[in-house]
Amino acid sequence: MKILWICNIALPRVAEYLHMEASNKEGWLTGLSDRLLEQSRKNDIELAVAFPVQEDQSKWEIPVPEYGAQLTAYGFVEDTAHPETYPEGLEERLRRIIEDFKPQVVHCFGTEFPHTLAATRVCEKEKILLGIQGLCAIYAKAYLADLPEAVIRRVTFRDLLRKDSIMQQQQKFEKRGEMEQEAIRNAGHVTGRTWIDKKYTADCNPRVQYHFMNETLRRNFYEGKWNIEQCEKHSIFLSQGDYPIKGLHYMLQAMPEILEKYPDAKVYVAGNCIVRQDTWKDEIKISSYGKYLLDLIKQYHLQDKIIFLGKMDAGAMKEQFLKSSLFVCPSTIENSPNSLGEAMLLGMPCVTANVGGIRSIFEDGRDGIAYPGFGADLYKDAPHKEQAQAKELARAVLQMWSDEEKMREYGNRAREHACRTHDGDENFRTLIQIYEKIAEGRA
Repeated sequence: MKILWICNIALPRVAEYLHMEASNKEGWLTGLSDRLLEQSRKNDIELAVAFPVQEDQSKWEIPVPEYGAQLTAYGFVEDTAHPETYPEGLEERLRRIIEDFKPQVVHCFGTEFPHTLAATRVCEKEKILLGIQGLCAIYAKAYLADLPEAVIRRVTFRDLLRKDSIMQQQQKFEKRGEMEQEAIRNAGHVTGRTWIDKKYTADCNPRVQYHFMNETLRRNFYEGKWNIEQCEKHSIFLSQGDYPIKGLHYMLQAMPEILEKYPDAKVYVAGNCIVRQDTWKDEIKISSYGKYLLDLIKQYHLQDKIIFLGKMDAGAMKEQFLKSSLFVCPSTIENSPNSLGEAMLLGMPCVTANVGGIRSIFEDGRDGIAYPGFGADLYKDAPHKEQAQAKELARAVLQMWSDEEKMREYGNRAREHACRTHDGDENFRTLIQIYEKIAEGRA
């Protein structure tokens, strides 16, 4: 059975072989590819991967001696910094890759990329399997995230230079959403894992075959367990905060109420730091959203309370999860965030906005606390929706910290739930079954 993966990054194994910089993103793909290669003889599988490169490349045969296997790799040119643009020549390149490898299944990870749409245009729909990650058309509707009108319409020097204001960012998501919807309409098969991506898929293409399959997360998160005695008291961890959807502005506005009760509270934020202003170059690189975050930090005197950690690999992320007393996901929209799943696997107490597909992987009152998120009826008549949601977030955090025994219970139940949801063995069996059905024309 010949399987072609089309991904938005080079797998670390491939990047190392080609002397390219490896990405920390999508670490779960590494574990999944290793399992396929390890099982390649048993399941008669031949795996190839195609991914974006700077210049058009042919193909590489990469030996995998530890599994007695070989991985075929292909490159195609795509502007990954501007995924809303559809490059010329992409369809022809993917057509040549498919003709060369002759796969029985073409598995595209993520529906929101130009290469996914291109693959669905040049490959038989019965062979195409799309794995839903984000939902760009839905994300676009939540992108403005209750921000003040002046912030939404403001254009900083950086925004002007990059043509990347908040309004333009939303428009880019809308364009990606249009490509995503066409890709789903073209496809024969889709994998998803939440109620919202199942509904979205059916709305786009009632005839597509939807296969339920949970995600397997990064390998190192299956080991270790959060311990309330070993974490920094009243510390909050956010896995990202560099664009409005991730909701950092709600967290900042929740902090004054939290600090009244817990003056030692701190927030640690991983990912790109968009508020750095150490030099004049930093100053001119600040986006409108970054400037708004800075304004909130100054307004509420949070300079010593918000710590930006920068980009972190899986090991550093896990360490920060375990050091923190609470994981918070204040996003305006998510499908099933891997960061929440990772926190749950480690047995952390979690507070999350109840948005998108969250309820498919997290049970309020059992796994932790889910408060009403963006667009909830509770805020319909609120004069300041942003502050109203921040107040609910603060309430959830204070409720969580009020009972240490309850925090332990939440963490233990979250861990049990996540171990079922993200069971690597079960998810791998499900994937193989999907591949076999598609390859044999039974799906």
